[in-house]
Amino acid sequence: MTLLIISFATSLIVTLLLVRYASGHDAWAANTFAPQTVHSRSIPRIGGVSLFFAVLIAEGWAQHSAIPDDHGLRWSFLVASLPAFLSGLVEDVTRRVPPRRRLVLNATSAVLGVWLLDAVLKRSDIPGLELLIQWYPTAILLTVFAVTGVANSVNIIDGFNGLASMCVLLMLLSLGYVAYRVGDAFVLTTALALCGAVLGFFVLNFPAGLIFLGDGGAYFLGFMVAELGVLLIGRNAEVSPLCPLLICIYPIFETVFSMYRRRVVRGIAAAAPDGIHLHTLLYRRVVRPALLGTGRGSTMSNSMTSPYLWVLCLLSVAPAVLFWDSTLIIACFLALFAVTYVVLYNRISRFKTPKWLTFDR
Repeated sequence: MTLLIISFATSLIVTLLLVRYASGHDAWAANTFAPQTVHSRSIPRIGGVSLFFAVLIAEGWAQHSAIPDDHGLRWSFLVASLPAFLSGLVEDVTRRVPPRRRLVLNATSAVLGVWLLDAVLKRSDIPGLELLIQWYPTAILLTVFAVTGVANSVNIIDGFNGLASMCVLLMLLSLGYVAYRVGDAFVLTTALALCGAVLGFFVLNFPAGLIFLGDGGAYFLGFMVAELGVLLIGRNAEVSPLCPLLICIYPIFETVFSMYRRRVVRGIAAAAPDGIHLHTLLYRRVVRPALLGTGRGSTMSNSMTSPYLWVLCLLSVAPAVLFWDSTLIIACFLALFAVTYVVLYNRISRFKTPKWLTFDR
């Protein structure tokens, strides 16, 4: 608990300083002209700095307090995260890092995770794939692909105040709980340090939106969540290899569905930015119309969108926590989530939003 408090306090203080001194710098502010944005003013987007610094301080305290470290994994974890974090941070400041270069640097972090942490997917419980990953090079390629994908998926859902940070917090809490159940002290303490960092940031991100994660923060959190998931199933045979997948399925499915929608449905590049993600549709067709004319500003509309997606995230996190050792049950919930997402997206995109989602009763 002390680890969480130290991380929270550090994150909150650093975030306050960033809000105070970075708000006047346009180079550190959010791009309000991107097609996927819904913000109307410039806001600092270097929240990843407070997250990284908070975890660094928390891990330093853990080292001083002789909390189990498994032969230096704690510092190796932070070293491995640097390419992903720094690539996003440089993009936040300069806006000159191409998406492909950021993707490569995220993959570099995943490779470092394999090398420094031995974080490799060695089980899948999926027929066919289980046989393939018995060959170590295939297992490494799958791991790099999965970790890179999760890091980028968290960045995709970072569109509204509190959306990405709360979803990641739910994921970390669930990973920490499963780690507690199986007695994995390293995964548990690392998850707690990250939870404190996210909470300190969240206080100023939701609902006021005084600072954003930025690419650096989103990549950093996505990488850390993915690596903790890989380590959890790699170090604990009793945990279903599909458990981390169900925990992270919301941002992952959002990414996969968006790529399909762009490439197959619209015929454009799969990586092209657009403004019709599920969270954007909820904002434009459910929340903003309901609050229009009420005197509440765009910040309120922005913030009121996030709880809808928190609930969606909980639909995957809750069963993962309850059935973390059952691959069959988790597979059923993965299928249920996919169906729920697609049906919900289609209803909203066709202007047939379910009544229970609207503010009118």
